[in-house]
Amino acid sequence: MGKSVYIAEKPSVAQEFAKALKLKTRRGDGFLESEEAIVTWCVGHLVTMSYPEEYDPALKRWSLNTLPFIPEEFKYEVIPAVAKQFRIVSDILNREDVERIYVCTDSGREGEYIYRLVEQQAHVTGKERRRVWIDSQTEEEILRGIREAKDLSEYDNLSASAYLRAKEDYLMGINFSRLLTLKYGNSISNFLHTKYAVISVGRVMTCVLGMVVRREREIREFVKTPFYRVLAGIDAGGKTFEGEWRAVKGSRWFESFDLYKENGFKERKKAEELIAYLKEETPLICQITAIEKKKEKKNPPLLYNLAELQNDCSKRFKISPDETLRIVQELYEKKMVTYPRTDARVLSTAVAKEISKNLNGLSKYPMAAPYLQDILQFGSYKGLAKTRYVNDKQITDHYAIIPTGQGLPALNSVSATAKHVYDCIVRRFLSIFYPPAVYQKVALTTQIRGESFFSSFKVLAEEGYLKVVGIPSNKKTAQSGGNAENTDNSENAENTDNDQDLDTGFFQLIQGLKKGMSLPVQSLEIKEGETSPPKRYNSGSMILAMENAGQLIEDEELRAQIKGSGIGTSATRAEILKKLIHIKYLALNKKTQIITPTLQGEMVFDVVENSIKSLLNPELTASWEKGLTYVADGDITPEEYMQKLDHFIISRTNGVKGLNNQYQLRACYERAAGFYKNGTSGAKRGKSDKKK
Repeated sequence: MGKSVYIAEKPSVAQEFAKALKLKTRRGDGFLESEEAIVTWCVGHLVTMSYPEEYDPALKRWSLNTLPFIPEEFKYEVIPAVAKQFRIVSDILNREDVERIYVCTDSGREGEYIYRLVEQQAHVTGKERRRVWIDSQTEEEILRGIREAKDLSEYDNLSASAYLRAKEDYLMGINFSRLLTLKYGNSISNFLHTKYAVISVGRVMTCVLGMVVRREREIREFVKTPFYRVLAGIDAGGKTFEGEWRAVKGSRWFESFDLYKENGFKERKKAEELIAYLKEETPLICQITAIEKKKEKKNPPLLYNLAELQNDCSKRFKISPDETLRIVQELYEKKMVTYPRTDARVLSTAVAKEISKNLNGLSKYPMAAPYLQDILQFGSYKGLAKTRYVNDKQITDHYAIIPTGQGLPALNSVSATAKHVYDCIVRRFLSIFYPPAVYQKVALTTQIRGESFFSSFKVLAEEGYLKVVGIPSNKKTAQSGGNAENTDNSENAENTDNDQDLDTGFFQLIQGLKKGMSLPVQSLEIKEGETSPPKRYNSGSMILAMENAGQLIEDEELRAQIKGSGIGTSATRAEILKKLIHIKYLALNKKTQIITPTLQGEMVFDVVENSIKSLLNPELTASWEKGLTYVADGDITPEEYMQKLDHFIISRTNGVKGLNNQYQLRACYERAAGFYKNGTSGAKRGKSDKKK
């Protein structure tokens, strides 16, 4: 009987497979071998697409005459830096005594691509190939993946979409980068007084650049509008609460042109007139005209996918999405969490049935112990499959990121930040087994001389899941820092802008108030405010914006069509952002994680906007991503996809060749340059930006 080969994506993963299989191996150069099996590995990508000059040496020189460049057949080559490991892997896969190959690269599109390129370049034939698809690197999951491994051919559509994604990035990058550099590179280098300028263009990165530049220009063009609110200090049992005036129906100022919305005036003078009117009657009292009491439930948030985790870590720990991915990948390889590169925020039914194993494993994690006692008492884990946290239809390749309950001794070997990230994941996971948080709320309407004032109050009645993730802080507390234990940044964090947080005693007093009661008014004051510009993206909110880019699409039909498709994938978004910062199109403030464009980035934006504008639009990028999903699902053929891609590149290339607008772009460059001190740094920040 022939040997089985297990090929992983990196050496550390290969060792875990050998350990799980309990193989008695000898170490060779680049592999492990036993009597019955060989375990080997890639080191990331071993094979890549060849540059144009490999097709024709003349193509090394950039020329408009050789564009568009679309080869009939694509060429691939071994990456020189890893050529030795490729030869080792190639020899192993082609050995006569090898009967079966288990593909154990990362369970996703990119992992599939890594192996297929190796197989293609090594000319492997006549072997049985099976695909191991796992959600964690625990021994149990590895053995399950091997046991249930499907024939590799079942993943042919996924492989096709991976090849197409690479071809798309390659063709757009080479054609459009050469095209725009040849056409506009001199105009940029002349303006910046540099020797030369290469314009880097990419399917996803150019779209992300567009989002950041557009946001920056919205901030610049924003004109602040002052407004003036009138607030009443109302006495109840010796304590004062706030009431906000609004021009509702029945008010003397109802639908007045003097209003800024319904709760303020455009001019201070008008607010003063309102106060003068209210003070005409003495003593100054108000009457309760309406009181509404209700309970409001806040459910635990959905589980983490990679984008949500990256966003949270950016806010809480001020680390980049790239760093978060590195940390969670390390936790995954140490068997502590499930597969990180996932877009899903729910679990599968199969996982839900076995969830007690994850919970039992966490009993060895000191922080989790008291919560596990609660969960055991609730018994909520038994009915998990019937909750909103389990939905097979919302899972493509992998379910949400959760702790495995294993690998806990390895926690001692990771950084302090990695410990915090793990804690976040555990708390989010444990919270779904808790009941909702319950707030008691009271909405109060009072009147002075027919003018209405509104107050709302809340008190936390039942902490529910907040016991695990922490009670939301007010804005001042949240901005001063906080950690995973006391700051909840989830979509369920309570907004404290309008509701007045009260101690239990005062809240009971408020609850005791009745309609028709009169209360003394201690003060009437004007509170000045101003409208705020849009916020700049930080590294975390940028990742979320990329994930949800489909929501930016104005066309309703198209938006519905590509619902759930963002730009890039969970596996690539952080890398794209990192590249834009590396090539100095974007600037990242490491302390705040705020992202701004550079002058060069804005100039490239202006070039693209005036040549291939569609590259800046989320519609295009998201629809390409959706197309790749259709290929992976078998809904369209790779040939259909390539036809559309070829047409897009040819038509846009020929369109730009016919343009003669270099001189006009000078005005765009001048306009952008006024906002930069030295031509390379990020955008200047005004006073309003410092506040944010």
